[in-house]
Amino acid sequence: MENALDACETHGILPDIFVRLTPEERVNVYRIRVEDNGCGVPKEYIASAFGRVLFGSKYILRQTRGTFGLGGKMAILYGQITTHSPVKIITSTGGPTKYFCELMIDIQHNKPILRRGGIKALPNPTYWHGTIIEFTFEGDYSRAKPRILEYFRQTAIILPYANISFIDPDGIFYRFERATTEMPKPPQEVRPHPHGVDVELFKRLIKRTRTKRLVDFISTSFHRVGRRTAYKFLRFARINPRKDPKSLKPDEIVKIVNAMRRFNDFLPPDASCLSPIGPSLLEKGIVKELKPEFVVAVQRKPSAYSGHPFIVEAAIAYGGNISSPKSGEINLFRYANKIPLLYDTHSDVSMKVIRSIKWNRYKIDISSQIAIFVHIVSTKVPYKTVGKEYIADRPEIAYEIEWALKTCARKLKLYLTKKERRAAIKKKINILERYLPKIAEFATELAGKPTPPDVSRLFRGFARIEREG
Repeated sequence: MENALDACETHGILPDIFVRLTPEERVNVYRIRVEDNGCGVPKEYIASAFGRVLFGSKYILRQTRGTFGLGGKMAILYGQITTHSPVKIITSTGGPTKYFCELMIDIQHNKPILRRGGIKALPNPTYWHGTIIEFTFEGDYSRAKPRILEYFRQTAIILPYANISFIDPDGIFYRFERATTEMPKPPQEVRPHPHGVDVELFKRLIKRTRTKRLVDFISTSFHRVGRRTAYKFLRFARINPRKDPKSLKPDEIVKIVNAMRRFNDFLPPDASCLSPIGPSLLEKGIVKELKPEFVVAVQRKPSAYSGHPFIVEAAIAYGGNISSPKSGEINLFRYANKIPLLYDTHSDVSMKVIRSIKWNRYKIDISSQIAIFVHIVSTKVPYKTVGKEYIADRPEIAYEIEWALKTCARKLKLYLTKKERRAAIKKKINILERYLPKIAEFATELAGKPTPPDVSRLFRGFARIEREG
């Protein structure tokens, strides 16, 4: 799913994703099929893209869901290990030819094994583009079903411009329709920022540079570093700016990298490499799936931690179809680079921030029909574990989450205050509408008048007051 969505979004294609899970004859064995309408995979990369671990297309500095070419291959490997079956792939980049192959992964040598004649070329008269992948694996759908459906629902919230279809093993069809054709701007590739560089990355940059002087290498290989800043940094690091970067010894590389982290005159990274959803799209996704009475979303200005740019988006939804959480729980929806985070909620930095906010100041009871959304986009999300289930407590990120949620809370407080005022006015009007005709009747009797006064004009005024709150 994540590879399929990246293949669409990075090329500005509205995603149409289809997932089917079919039970096989063996108990707890399923066949999964995932189809997308993305950019497809060129023929020369098909075998490695699906059959070589750590081969990926995302070794660039920009926001992506995956990075190191592990996710898809781990799923394929799991299927291969549990059912000893190959993966079937159909892909096309949109030309007159599409390609089909069956492959398995040689685990010992980390290379693909093509079966049944290798990669076959097939006619593509409709010029279809995208990828279809299918394989079998062992699993327990009955136990995993709630999480799977929650994953699709949360993905539909954060991506209101995607069509997502899912057929489960029981034949039930789930459809998440797009609510808009508007898409966020794709992220742009940028050079690494000096504060976020490690020794291995520095070595890779040296290996591919053509510059002969260290000052030119620094000013052309790193994000927002000009020649003047490069000279200033090298004086700070006590390194000869005319030195050939390829002649640097290991201890000199370590010295430069450590100096980069201490040097405070580098410009902060910009956010062109990020692709946040934006408040408007986030609100549309929430309204589409949860149909709340009120929703507000905000996007904080770009910030950075350790040289890695990031943006925090947050939203609070109230009422409508939002159900109250279980006792002691909170309706918290967490996302990182548009991926739902479903596990270890209580360990996440967002939960820590939410627990620290005094919600009663905003007249908000987070144990009621309240849903809180936190989305973090970054070139390097600071996950606490390899499983990427929750985000570490970085002070910079916690600060941005706190103020994003407080901004939403203030707007919700304003809405709730107006709602209370309207409810009070309505209560008073109901009392007046009930007793005013009787009061007019009794007053007419006491005054000895033949007919009571017309109070309908007052009722029309009450209706206007109720509308205006």
